[in-house]
Amino acid sequence: MLDLLFAQAFTLWGAPTTWLEVIAVVLALAMVGCNIREIHWGWPLAAASSALYFLLFWRSKLYGDAGLQVFFALVALWGWYQWLRGVQPDGSALKVTRLPRRSVALAIVTCVVLWPLTAFFLMKFTDTDVPWWDGFPTAVSLVGQYLLGRKYIENWLVWIVVNVVSVGLFAYKGLWLTVGLYGVFIALSVVGWREWSKRA
Repeated sequence: MLDLLFAQAFTLWGAPTTWLEVIAVVLALAMVGCNIREIHWGWPLAAASSALYFLLFWRSKLYGDAGLQVFFALVALWGWYQWLRGVQPDGSALKVTRLPRRSVALAIVTCVVLWPLTAFFLMKFTDTDVPWWDGFPTAVSLVGQYLLGRKYIENWLVWIVVNVVSVGLFAYKGLWLTVGLYGVFIALSVVGWREWSKRA
């Protein structure tokens, strides 16, 4: 089965694109579409896409991003529960809201601390050739995923930053279809920000 998934579907800008990457891209686009519309089925799509991207990133020696996909797949269960049964601090149903100012500062500090910790871990325990660039989207995505699960509008700003850095990282690795996907993610994150801002 893995041989079939890693079979070349076509060549894009001189780099082979596998069927695995094609399927993962389609699932990821469907997931973001669901997230923008607050459709809870985006979470199981996230788990499936993450499982495929784990395989792709591991093969490309992007171990931080591969590990992040495992986290995404597990957190998808939590996110799915949050969107179905989650509540606000006052006990009301979970809804789109803005992150309190104090929490914005905490989110930024968390990103600043997690980035070097992730990069050092990758340098010590893997053979990645891009520990800092792999570590950044890995670390910051952890914060973005939490904010998304709790329906904070600012999750879209976090994803814009993550996706911009990821475009450069995946281009360096020759994952051109994924580069295109993350370019679309940037645009969709802007759409998500606008849509959720209206709902808030």
